[in-house]
Amino acid sequence: MLTVPGSCWLCQMPLALSGWGVCSVCTRSLVGRIATCPQCGLPATNPVLPCGRCLKKSPPWSALVAVDDYVPPLSRLIHALKFSGQSSLARPLARLLLLAVLQARRHRGLPKIDRVVNVPLFRRRHWRRGYNQSDLICRPLARWLGCRYDASALTRVHATAIQHQLSARLRKRNLKNAFRLELPVDGLHIAIVDDVVTTGSTVAELSRLLLRSGAASVQVWCLCRTL
Repeated sequence: MLTVPGSCWLCQMPLALSGWGVCSVCTRSLVGRIATCPQCGLPATNPVLPCGRCLKKSPPWSALVAVDDYVPPLSRLIHALKFSGQSSLARPLARLLLLAVLQARRHRGLPKIDRVVNVPLFRRRHWRRGYNQSDLICRPLARWLGCRYDASALTRVHATAIQHQLSARLRKRNLKNAFRLELPVDGLHIAIVDDVVTTGSTVAELSRLLLRSGAASVQVWCLCRTL
């Protein structure tokens, strides 16, 4: 997936600013397109109040922000970032996530956070890919929001099976004790940044770890929430 420099990654039209990656028309077609629960991020009739699922059993995080469902065209960009070595996509995708976060602050009263953390890869997978896509998204995002970010805040202490190949039950078992927190988070409001949230098992495990370690609250920010 290549595009002419200065053209939108999706529609190929010229950009006012080449660093945006995605034009304003395509951006409006993605961000805030679907009404979802503000906590779990799944489809809901009220985008401000928690859905019935969350009232019955809420996830460990307090709020979830996503740009869109994992469908084209956004899914193609994420796939290219993760599996085709197109790391230049990270900044335009981070901008889409920034716009989704700012929209959630305006419309949902989403509180500001103190630190963003990325979802870590095991060192062998990181070496094979050459980078962690969540880390590449976090770097500009933290700078734009003026909050702290340290790529080593969380580490994955052992290799796990690929999540999308497992059932929901096996995903939870697969991630048990898979992560370690390397920095103090006492009293901090944290946002976990990931590319795609499917069942939520990974971000739930990380949320519980952060909350056990003294974090005041945890939000989940992702490019796609599989609906």
